[in-house]
Amino acid sequence: MTGAIIQARMNSNRLPGKVLMEAAGRPMLAHLLDRLERCETLETIVVATSTNDLDDSICEFGRSRGIKVFRGSETDVLDRYYQAARHAGLDVIVRITADCPLIDPFLVDQMVSWFLANHRHWDLVTNRHPLTFPDGLDLDVMSMEALDHVWRNASEPHQREHTIPFFWESGMRVYNWEDPRLLFWSQRWTLDYPEDYEVIRGIIEGLDRPGEPFTTEQILAFVAAHPEVSALNAKYIPIRNNAN
Repeated sequence: MTGAIIQARMNSNRLPGKVLMEAAGRPMLAHLLDRLERCETLETIVVATSTNDLDDSICEFGRSRGIKVFRGSETDVLDRYYQAARHAGLDVIVRITADCPLIDPFLVDQMVSWFLANHRHWDLVTNRHPLTFPDGLDLDVMSMEALDHVWRNASEPHQREHTIPFFWESGMRVYNWEDPRLLFWSQRWTLDYPEDYEVIRGIIEGLDRPGEPFTTEQILAFVAAHPEVSALNAKYIPIRNNAN
């Protein structure tokens, strides 16, 4: 079974409660789920949150939405993720974080389909090593077998706090899916700071139409027509070193 597991928590250091902040009258997590539910390659979606009482609201939202919710360690995110995948009976896992409410369903399907066709040769297909897509469209696709290996062998604190670093730090077979437009250097659609929230809310409220999901190309057209929106969080976009 192929499924997406969304890492979500309320206790964000920079922007607490961000995953349930609203745009167009609905929480960011709802917008993310709306987009993932349009993926043709996903058979199930699980929200993986922690046992911290602060995350009760995520569980309540999941129940109201009819989405599976798994609760695990707040600090050992790798274990939480592994146990969620195991509990859901997944063979192929798509890792999504809740700070990516504008995730591209078409991109998810592309990467999952490619992984399924090439999984014998790769342990992980990612689009963020290095990032070329806008920060906020990032995802990882892996087999349960590879995740099990990482779970058993990752020992450094940062390898337990985050799900993916062991893959590339230990020399596992990693394929990076890239966008030749290198939009990472001009667009930031991840939810990490108050300014990011204003950008994402502006995009959603500018494009959201009931039953009419908007595409990445529509987002790019919108921000091109409204440069004041992208300017709100431009200070968090890395400065490109033209010498490289």
